[in-house]
Amino acid sequence: MLSNMRLASSAFGICLLAAATTAVPCMAAYGAQFPSNEDLRHTRALAAPQLSPDAQSVLVQVSDSTADGARTHLWLVDIRANTSRQLTYSLEGEKQGEHNGEWAPDGGSIYFLAHRGAHSQLYRLPLSGGEAKVYDLKVAPPVDESRLPDAVPPSASKQPAETAPVEVDVSSYAVSPDGKTIAVLARDPQTPGEKKQQDEKADAVWVDHDPHGTRLYLLDAVSEKMTPAAVPIDVHGAVWSRQGKLMVSVDAPANAGDLAPAASTWLLDPADPTHPQQMKSVPATAATPGAWSEDGKQYYFTAASQQDAPPGYSDLYALDLASGAVKDLSAGFNGTLEDRGLVALHEGVLARVQTGFRITAVRFAEGGPDTLRFETATVSGLATNPKQNGWVWIGSDSTHPETLFFADKLGRTAHPLNAPATTPALWADVPAQPIHWTNEGKTIEGLLYLPPEAKQHKVPMIVDVHGGPTGAFADRYDPLVLFLAGHGWAVLRTNPRGSTGYGAAFAAANKNDLGGADYRDIMAGVDAAIAANPIDPQKLGLMGYSYGGEMAAFVEGKTDRFKAIVAGAPVIDQESEYGTEDSSWYDRWFYGGKPWEHAADAWRQSPLSGAAKAKTPFLLLQGQGDKTDPPGQSEEMYRALRQMGVPVELVEYPREDHGPLAGGIFGNPSVEPWHGFDARQRIVAFFSKAFGK
Repeated sequence: MLSNMRLASSAFGICLLAAATTAVPCMAAYGAQFPSNEDLRHTRALAAPQLSPDAQSVLVQVSDSTADGARTHLWLVDIRANTSRQLTYSLEGEKQGEHNGEWAPDGGSIYFLAHRGAHSQLYRLPLSGGEAKVYDLKVAPPVDESRLPDAVPPSASKQPAETAPVEVDVSSYAVSPDGKTIAVLARDPQTPGEKKQQDEKADAVWVDHDPHGTRLYLLDAVSEKMTPAAVPIDVHGAVWSRQGKLMVSVDAPANAGDLAPAASTWLLDPADPTHPQQMKSVPATAATPGAWSEDGKQYYFTAASQQDAPPGYSDLYALDLASGAVKDLSAGFNGTLEDRGLVALHEGVLARVQTGFRITAVRFAEGGPDTLRFETATVSGLATNPKQNGWVWIGSDSTHPETLFFADKLGRTAHPLNAPATTPALWADVPAQPIHWTNEGKTIEGLLYLPPEAKQHKVPMIVDVHGGPTGAFADRYDPLVLFLAGHGWAVLRTNPRGSTGYGAAFAAANKNDLGGADYRDIMAGVDAAIAANPIDPQKLGLMGYSYGGEMAAFVEGKTDRFKAIVAGAPVIDQESEYGTEDSSWYDRWFYGGKPWEHAADAWRQSPLSGAAKAKTPFLLLQGQGDKTDPPGQSEEMYRALRQMGVPVELVEYPREDHGPLAGGIFGNPSVEPWHGFDARQRIVAFFSKAFGK
């Protein structure tokens, strides 16, 4: 793909590309500098490109930089003129911005969501001019806990009474192909009585018994009448067919998914919203809404792989609406499917996949999978319009920041579009160098980034471990790598067994062996990098976040080869983490069941079990609001190492949950203005001290 456009590797060629569009800054080495810590507070991000019905414009979501508040806005890109302009603006005091942009079917306006005032609301903005129209969406509250017989504080009367319609918060929406109906997802609103309970501090939380949930409503785009659909709660997505039917994805309430997969899929005819039909042949592991075939006879979705693989590792399936039969379209595919972004084609379906270090798209049809090739190693947001007379996506690799592309057909010449630049300046390049090694019967891959100093002498190396463990590093533009390289340090990123991108068997190869062969894969990669490159073996550091932080803690108790180790949001004790994390189903697979039933396995795979052998200086970075790997995990490690006499530091960040803190550290836009900056500053100081700089 993109066969007629070459992103030139020479400085001259890259500057020519930059001259064509300001979306891609000239990355020539002439005067280019590595980013500073402050520079990483000034990166922006592109997401969710949407091609207009006439294929003349692209709607794209742009995130402001951390320094500017990280709010999202919608921009309009004119394809022929290759110009862009900001469409939506936030009100003073608004924190989130405008998001979830979608074209009206006639192309004359766009829809979006924004939290202006007390609620998240749906807006329609005419492109011919004028202000955005807000939909005043109110419903009769389906739930009012203040009227229950045992409600606190007691009321003189518990007789049911009609409550006036209450404004709802819209979580997502989907516009029908004819534009007449909008499927709206909204959580049950807080009633005046419930608000009174909260104000009076009668606010006990009965865990896993919240009767509120997200429901599906059908909004008449003209009359603004809201009709509830009779699908169960908790709805997490809906997708229209071209024939005007809805496929709805539902999560079971009361946190049932912590016991076993509990999703369900429902077919809804908007003409009869009270009689949805459950698609019982769709498994309970089915992910968010998929895609309809053009004729409406098939529905494509992702769900758990038929092979033994970690939860969330998916195959691509097709549901035949007439027979109810489900067919696995990706059985045996040696890559990893993303759960989102399916696009139905005239024949078959496109899915976003990772194969090795590339994230691309694969067409699945009767003839088997057909992998599309793009010039950039990483592709996201691949989208088209109903006529499929154009395609848009966001591409990047280690030397090219996120860039918006357009092609009139898949496989033809693609053009970079003039969307807002995501980097604030011209930064020096550090190309990713793929390396390979073998360990215990597996071929393992890694990406090595060498700083300019490596041309003169041996340099220190930071080993970076990805999250997951069902995750992987890809060849994408990464400000944090450039920041570390700017200090004269090489960076090695490895994809050990358990990583995605190499097939289900490879992803499952660390089952009941966390901290075992995956650790040895990484250490073998360290040896391979040192053997073939100017790396100083006496100046090694290791860092990781989430599973990467867990691996960092395993390394702490297994080897003293590293001078310093940094762990972000790690798992330290499998049993205590299992009992306090947000959801346990994912973890259960790795050691074959509940930890108290496999106590020896759980302890063997807990980094805390090696704390008595710890020696290396250790830095812990932890969000206080982390629900995935709660703060108690880092606090357990801190206490253990401190009592063992190991130099250890623990830094906690208020308000930060798991993913947002990671994003801020990596240099992505964050609503917290200084947490990422502080963490990077501490990381550099920690490694610099260990390396004697």
